[in-house]
Amino acid sequence: MKHPLCPLVAAIAFAFAASAHAQVPEPRDVPYAPGPITVEVDATNLGQRIMRVRETIPVAPGKLTLLYPEWLPGNHAPRGPIDKLAGIQFSAGGQKLAWKRDPADVYAFHLEIPQGVSSITADYHYLTPTDSSQGRVVMTPSMLNLQWNAVLLYPAGHYGQQIEFRPSVKYPSGWQAGTALDVQSKNGDTIVYKPVALDILADSPVYAGRYFKQIDLTPAGKRPVRLNVVADDPKQLETKPEHIAQHKVLVEQALKLFGSEHYDHYDFLLSLSDQMAGNGLEHQRSSENGEDVGYFKDWKEKEGGGDLLPHEMTHSWNGKYRRPADQFVPNLNTKLEDSLLWVYEGQTQYWGNVLAARSKLRPMDRSRDTLAMVVATYQDNRPGLAWRNVLDTTNDPIISARRPKPYRNYQLSEDYYSAGQLIWLGADALIREETGGKKSLDDFARTFFGVNDGQWEVPAPYTFDDVVAALNAVHPHDWKTYLSDRIEGRVPFASSIESTGWRLVYKDEPNVAAKAGKRTDGDFVYSLGLSLSKDGKVGDTRWDSPAFNAGIGTGMTVVAVNDVEYSSDALAEAVRGAKGGKTPIRLLVKDFNRYRDISIDYHGGLRYPALERIEGKRDWLTPIFTARK
Repeated sequence: MKHPLCPLVAAIAFAFAASAHAQVPEPRDVPYAPGPITVEVDATNLGQRIMRVRETIPVAPGKLTLLYPEWLPGNHAPRGPIDKLAGIQFSAGGQKLAWKRDPADVYAFHLEIPQGVSSITADYHYLTPTDSSQGRVVMTPSMLNLQWNAVLLYPAGHYGQQIEFRPSVKYPSGWQAGTALDVQSKNGDTIVYKPVALDILADSPVYAGRYFKQIDLTPAGKRPVRLNVVADDPKQLETKPEHIAQHKVLVEQALKLFGSEHYDHYDFLLSLSDQMAGNGLEHQRSSENGEDVGYFKDWKEKEGGGDLLPHEMTHSWNGKYRRPADQFVPNLNTKLEDSLLWVYEGQTQYWGNVLAARSKLRPMDRSRDTLAMVVATYQDNRPGLAWRNVLDTTNDPIISARRPKPYRNYQLSEDYYSAGQLIWLGADALIREETGGKKSLDDFARTFFGVNDGQWEVPAPYTFDDVVAALNAVHPHDWKTYLSDRIEGRVPFASSIESTGWRLVYKDEPNVAAKAGKRTDGDFVYSLGLSLSKDGKVGDTRWDSPAFNAGIGTGMTVVAVNDVEYSSDALAEAVRGAKGGKTPIRLLVKDFNRYRDISIDYHGGLRYPALERIEGKRDWLTPIFTARK
């Protein structure tokens, strides 16, 4: 029975929570008057994967609220790892200070500063994941990734750019570190970095390692660009001249595209590791990039990838300097909105792939093959677009936080990346076609993202209308309708490939890029409608596909094919054998502790995406992928 006082109790509780939350001061654009904050990180406890942190915070007597970063740029969501913060103690003059977490905002800590106290010390630990089930592993015996937003507290009530930090890190003995931060001094294994505002500090991660190599990519450039590499083993750092040359070309082509630099120097932070988790995260003057240990060693056979570094560097212009207005917030605890991620991430995805081709990090033929797989995805493997549009997927960083999904093709997840890529491909082809090749999306990139050469400290926000106006300045068109129709689902966008003079086709053999990326084993997406692991576990089943309609679901395991033990080759042979016939493909499927016989009535043979030229139409894709002179 409902207690008669429940409404009253609820009202009181709500009022208390609202009152407590109101104690968190709103950010104002005024300096943190007490002065700079010192943050010292001890990152030497590799075995237990613990970072020890001490902050010395100038204060004034009275109420003080400290915040742990919650809304993280690049994550587009409230993903600050506050669960990893432990052992928090505050003190002043050797005396412990009490603190209380805000009941409505768990990222806020309230303190009362006594009279006569001008500085407090905050001591705590950041407990990095010891296993991938706990989050991304960032400390190993040979390397570490320090993201400053994970290890600091800052005073509420101020814009991030108005709070100055003096950071330092104690590294394991003999280690070297790469970061966009400038070094002020060194004392043994401790590096003291030059003071910076909170916004810049949180945007300047560190990759450090036992095995480290720094490569200058712009020996003659006015602003240095460096490739900082850490590896599990020193042999993984070995490079050939052609490897470095292609990374230099990447930088050259990016500068030719945008015509500006929004940094005083830029640092690629690249980890080659089987131990530290991979990563791809943009920053204004650097980027975090995680690749496997064969990045240089297996260079030739793996030339089908290559867009991670181009993508993240593009963000220096799009997403960091030019930033959607709803992501231009005063501090790291102010809610972000993601409505323009189809520009922020979608156009960056487009330019990342274009720059991969222009730099030959991904050769021309493999760039076409990679694009074919993207086109096929959105033409034939995203049935979820029937109920959900691309614009709505910009909410996914908050909705799902990249958690695995049972039916990803039907649920959709952050499709603004690759769907956005195809929307911008269509826009580029339209401009080229209607101007006879005299103009292109390159012109938009230069005039929209390339403004204010050398500026980087304060972002320049943009709106949807700003994007439309800039496109019209390049080539007049009804761009508002063009873009709205595609992101809101009124016009299909995968067919934009045909405006480039190429069309999607299917062949019975995987393309070269798929083979290079080892994306062929267990790939029956465009035939049966499912993908499988090496041991037969179903990774994804396309909604309303032959496999789905036969009763196969994600998470099941295929044990046998036509009475033969499962292997990818066995299933491929069964699909070939059933082509053009009437006999179904028989599978023995394990679902938990039950076994079932399932027949798939499919006779279309193996199907893998590729692109082919459209006779009589001008080829715009080749010039899009061709290096600028």
